[in-house]
Amino acid sequence: MKKNIPNAITLVNLFCGCCALVCVFNEMFVPAFWFLFVGGLADYADGFVARSLSVHSVLGKELDSLADMVSFGVVPGVILYTLISNHPIAEDYVFENINLLALPAFSVTLFSCVRLAKFNLDTRQTEDFIGLNTPSVTMFVTGLMLIYHFDSFGMGEMVHHPYILYPTILILSYLLIAELPMFSMKFKGIKWSGNKRRIVFMIIGLLAVIFLREVAFSLMIGLYILFALFENIFLDKNIK
Repeated sequence: MKKNIPNAITLVNLFCGCCALVCVFNEMFVPAFWFLFVGGLADYADGFVARSLSVHSVLGKELDSLADMVSFGVVPGVILYTLISNHPIAEDYVFENINLLALPAFSVTLFSCVRLAKFNLDTRQTEDFIGLNTPSVTMFVTGLMLIYHFDSFGMGEMVHHPYILYPTILILSYLLIAELPMFSMKFKGIKWSGNKRRIVFMIIGLLAVIFLREVAFSLMIGLYILFALFENIFLDKNIK
């Protein structure tokens, strides 16, 4: 029974991803955010619970990847597809209710699938990551969705313009499979030592949410990427 608890939490992530999809299809962007938020908590919690209970299984690893593929692979693709479809430029490219101009959005979904498959085989990513992880991509894209919905700081029109989203899609797709070391947010105990970057980054993130609200999500992932690039290029640190 104990070994199935982490798997049950993983399935919560999958359920929330399915619910988020329904919400995005119906342009219920705020409920979609909350489903993804709960799904993200479940994705973080299943591994934590598994380690706490000292239960590990091949089934759990596969379930985690399959759930992530929906919540953090399909959902961001659908969000990007919806944002592009809602732009006036895209109105003339509809064929049988499919917006052809928005289809490149699913490049993120395809590369997320490749990343998750590589992650399962890559023994180097036991503690930190190589390449941008799928929850971070989803967080970035969800931030764009909320900025569009609330027209945050007057940026609503900009963030769903195809000329902005196409380069964004290319960059995110590349980062998903890039050989770029990136630290994970999995805490190593509760001590300051070994968690310095994570604690500092979390504090900055909380302050950003307080002062910038929905803009903070995309901003924090942007800073996360820049930090990884700076650390990799100038500090020459490797994943340990």
